[in-house]
Amino acid sequence: MAELRYNPLIGDWVMIASHRQNRPQMPKNWCPFCPGDGKNVPMYDVLEYDNDFPALMLTPPKPDDVARGELLRTAPAAGKCEVILYSPEHTITLPELSVSHIEKLVALWQERFLALSKEDQIKYVFLFENRGEVVGVTMPHPHGQIYGYSWVPLRIQRKLDNAKAYHDTSKRCIFCDLLKEEVADGRRVIFANEHFVTYLPFYTDYPYGIAIQAKRHVENITDFTAEEATAFAETLRNASGTLDALFGKPFPYMMCLYNAPVDGGNYSAHWHFHIEFFPPMRSDTKQKFNASSETGAWAACNPTAPEEKAEELRAAYRRFSGS
Repeated sequence: MAELRYNPLIGDWVMIASHRQNRPQMPKNWCPFCPGDGKNVPMYDVLEYDNDFPALMLTPPKPDDVARGELLRTAPAAGKCEVILYSPEHTITLPELSVSHIEKLVALWQERFLALSKEDQIKYVFLFENRGEVVGVTMPHPHGQIYGYSWVPLRIQRKLDNAKAYHDTSKRCIFCDLLKEEVADGRRVIFANEHFVTYLPFYTDYPYGIAIQAKRHVENITDFTAEEATAFAETLRNASGTLDALFGKPFPYMMCLYNAPVDGGNYSAHWHFHIEFFPPMRSDTKQKFNASSETGAWAACNPTAPEEKAEELRAAYRRFSGS
């Protein structure tokens, strides 16, 4: 079964993908993402690989006959799911890659964003990485994913609505103004270069939930200049390396890259490319669980002070960068 089911109480779609339960358990001594004889992939630096068990498909099957009345609605699971392989080296991590190698990854993200944005069925292109067993990763080979959705997911739509409302009133970009406030305050800024700022947002609900934002008002990852692409690669390396340096070991996280929708709308004035990290740890050994309040009421609670955690992150950045 692969279909979308509508939740009328919150106005969003749920992907039903029961076929993914049949994914095989990979042998520990075999990896489908490592190049070589008898493997799924040729030799590469970075590579796009179509997901073998996608939740979304450009030619989706017809939904099961389960819809009823006006409220119980289904829709085809239209879209695309891709895997982005960061390196042919099985155990290497993002902060261990060179800036020049990560530039190749950025270029591949840009290429795939453009390609998927041309598909009529796709309205939002979501680039992300899940890292670590604690967030459910079963394949340690360095990789991220891209989902091309046939709708704009609710969390992103809420950001769009608030950004547009702010622009309609002030004629300014809310992302630009938030960044100005963070830089002016300075207490939560972790590091910056000429083109990007990495900081722990004032309102973060994750103890180490850092964000990356372009200084220039750019709508999408494809709007970067060559110089900005290099600075972005450097920023990604340093941000992931900072998290690893916190406790001297690979740090689990969910990294989400937010571009504007590709549904034909005009978002250039009020949308601003940015990244959010959602690390599930609140200390070296303690996990931050989203319990009833966070999950059932969407009432976020951060058990730490962002200003204190920002100081920890700045110290970790200094250890990683040697500065």
